[in-house]
Amino acid sequence: MPVRNIIHIDEEKCDGCGLCVPSCAEGAIQIVNGKAKLVNEVYCDGLGACLGECPQDAIRMEQRRAPEFDPHAVEAHLAALSAKQAPAPPKPLFSSPHPAGCPGSMSQVLQPTANPCAAPAATAQPPSRLGNWPLQLHLVPVQAPFYENADLLIAADCAPFAYAGFHDEFIKGKTVMIGCPKLDDAGAYVEKLTQIFAGNSIRSVEIAFMEVPCCFGLVRLVQEAVAGSGKSIPVNLAKLGIRGGIAQRG
Repeated sequence: MPVRNIIHIDEEKCDGCGLCVPSCAEGAIQIVNGKAKLVNEVYCDGLGACLGECPQDAIRMEQRRAPEFDPHAVEAHLAALSAKQAPAPPKPLFSSPHPAGCPGSMSQVLQPTANPCAAPAATAQPPSRLGNWPLQLHLVPVQAPFYENADLLIAADCAPFAYAGFHDEFIKGKTVMIGCPKLDDAGAYVEKLTQIFAGNSIRSVEIAFMEVPCCFGLVRLVQEAVAGSGKSIPVNLAKLGIRGGIAQRG
């Protein structure tokens, strides 16, 4: 076998987010048992299109003995993958994993934790802490009065539903934006946020994201926008657990 360029995936670093899968046009990388795998060396062309897509830096290029790249095998492999992805009979909503193979989209049934000190039903509803509208990143304006000397909260769509005290602990006193780094147009978000940071007096940014791997993309795009704005804006992270706790904040 010849010595050639071929990718190496560090399984210890890989968290199975699946971001590398669509970047490989040959289908050489697939998510297997929650980890990215090079399914066959003959499918890897050694050009490294997948490099730079991994948030965990788990993919690198190396030179080693490996079978030659086989375009005919790739063609058959892609045809087989396409057949597997052919439309199937409708299934119940949320019954299957996300098409990109993200383990964070796996459906789970969460049992609410009983609260022995629950307040009586007649207790008044807490007030909303929301101070701006709209919230969705595609809809927020680039210039607005609520950006003046503002502390921004940029939250993943799921975060307010996962954390019961979200209004008082996160929203109070902040200008709020929400978005999903997995399903929305991340490039458009980076472009808009860069303009917002560059054109307004933003004091700080807090990013509230979920503990599932794909949600870390929100952190990456906000950090990219801050860097692109040319300003030094403090960025704090709050990672929320799917069962309601705060896994990390600071």
